[in-house]
Amino acid sequence: MRIVVSGSIAFDYLMRFPGRFSDHLIADKLDRISISLLVETLDKQRGGTAANIAYSLALLGERPILMGTAGMDFAEYRAWLDEHGVDTSAVRIIPGVFTASFFANTDSENNQIGSFYTGAMAYSNGYKLAEAVTSHPDLMIISPNDPAAMSQLADECAVSSVPFIFDPSQQVVWLDGDFIMHGIERCSILICNEYEWEMIAKKTGLKREDVVRQGKTLLVTHGSEGSHIYADDEHLVVPIFPVTTIADPTGVGDAYRAGLMKGLACGFGWELCGQIGALAAAYALEHVGPQSHDYTLPDFVARFRTVFDDHGALDGWLQPGTRHGEAIR
Repeated sequence: MRIVVSGSIAFDYLMRFPGRFSDHLIADKLDRISISLLVETLDKQRGGTAANIAYSLALLGERPILMGTAGMDFAEYRAWLDEHGVDTSAVRIIPGVFTASFFANTDSENNQIGSFYTGAMAYSNGYKLAEAVTSHPDLMIISPNDPAAMSQLADECAVSSVPFIFDPSQQVVWLDGDFIMHGIERCSILICNEYEWEMIAKKTGLKREDVVRQGKTLLVTHGSEGSHIYADDEHLVVPIFPVTTIADPTGVGDAYRAGLMKGLACGFGWELCGQIGALAAAYALEHVGPQSHDYTLPDFVARFRTVFDDHGALDGWLQPGTRHGEAIR
């Protein structure tokens, strides 16, 4: 399947705070916050929503096309993605500008406070899908990016009959109701976390059943409570995949999306797609950074079957040595 992943490409600066953010907030002084938190670790990681999704999709045997804008410091990052099976030919380099950067501080309860520097991402508006790829994609995901670029791509996909997943995620805070409705009306699938859904519902007035009534599939992730999938007359609850350790939540949602899209590429039902997403997310959660995890497809299948039953659907993934884009299409 020809999959295009659009959105942010960034470097992540990940910090770990040993205490709880809530212990340093004064309820009646939230209008005047002045806090300095001493962190115990700092890691620089490759990140960005689109790049993270593409990385995990490549681990799962696809060769996704990464579409976005990056800066003059992208060369080493590009080599990393190419090596791991991502097609970076649709990444546009912006001279004289740095790649976007995400600064995240995570506390002992895995609450996270983040800041994002747009950098080269600010130049993504006007970069059309028709310029990025030469043939018609089978599936696209429009993940967080410059809002104008997201809107433009939604229109282009609708006109060109390219089915796409609308993933506003972190941008929900800045988007108004009309913008969000614009994406929902044109997409095939809407995905967000529980908090983001509440913001979407508040800004648009939509209920879950309204989205489904429009012929869309709605996926809402609920952290440790798994994910909820609303499709047609179904409401499926997919539990999380148990993890051996929790290292860092950054990029976990991106890995889930990659697993979900791999399932769609294989033509699987929604429950199995969600379960593949759950395990892909578990791998990310067990590592610091959104692109630090690694596995072969046979390893993935063996671990998957310790918790979920695919009824043999994943047998085609079990070729010896299958990894990084070498799976059967």
